[in-house]
Amino acid sequence: MPSSAAIETGVAIEKGSSLGRDAWARLKKNKMAMFGLWFFVAITSICFLLPLLPFFPDPNATFLELKSLGAFATATAKDGSTQFYLLGSDNLGRDIFARIVHGGRVSLTVGFIATAVSLLIGVAYGATAGYLGGRIDSAMMRLVDILYALPFMIIVIILTTFFGNSLLLLFVCIGAVEWLTMSRIVRGQVLSLKNQEFVEAARSLGLSDRAIIFRHLIPNTLGPVIVYTTLTVPAVMRLEAILSFLGLGVQPPNASWGSLIAEGADRMISDPALLIFPAIVFALTLFALNFLGDGLRDALDVRASKD
Repeated sequence: MPSSAAIETGVAIEKGSSLGRDAWARLKKNKMAMFGLWFFVAITSICFLLPLLPFFPDPNATFLELKSLGAFATATAKDGSTQFYLLGSDNLGRDIFARIVHGGRVSLTVGFIATAVSLLIGVAYGATAGYLGGRIDSAMMRLVDILYALPFMIIVIILTTFFGNSLLLLFVCIGAVEWLTMSRIVRGQVLSLKNQEFVEAARSLGLSDRAIIFRHLIPNTLGPVIVYTTLTVPAVMRLEAILSFLGLGVQPPNASWGSLIAEGADRMISDPALLIFPAIVFALTLFALNFLGDGLRDALDVRASKD
């Protein structure tokens, strides 16, 4: 109940709100960001849950007698089974829709895992460099500059030549590059936070540098980290698509959106559906993630919360 003083003065007591609730309210007003959020949730659910259903077709099932069929085609294979192709079939009689869904699982998994690797390395590295400062900071950031200068594609080609193509190697290669920008972002945030009162209070309580970094500084950098994470996932997926397009990523019979686009590019004149459908899904997913990242950046802006 309102206090007697508030009743006497006629002043209404305003209900408090958390920063997270305020950010969500601002995000909901951004229609493009909400489109990006729900589209990404939908495409992720389709790619990871739909293949679990018993009626979902095998993406690697080959029916040469049913090759290059159009969308919504129904045909009978030599073994007597009836095949329905929602988006048509490729040059080997495989279901294009099923391969796009399974390819999405690979592309999204690469995006999630490589982004998680970049988060773990980049956040810890950047926070440590920013907090310690001085010569240690300079040495750590010069190492980042050196790694930035290395030719990424040549390194991947050399690694795949020696160790062969594998998803694990793809995670390591992409994650080993994407953490560099994350470390710089976190370092900049920590440099502006490490002399704040709450850090001085933590030092006065005798907390170790490790505790201050991981329990006090890193949680206060989550806003920019969350925003950059939503932008890192599409960047990682683009890298995977480029590598698969060059034949350095996922190997047949497995597929990713990048490898499907590469296959479609080889037959774009004779069978344009092989290129158009995976390219549209891939492009919409990247757009959705970028819209979501822009919306989160605006929603988590502290200055906007004062308006």
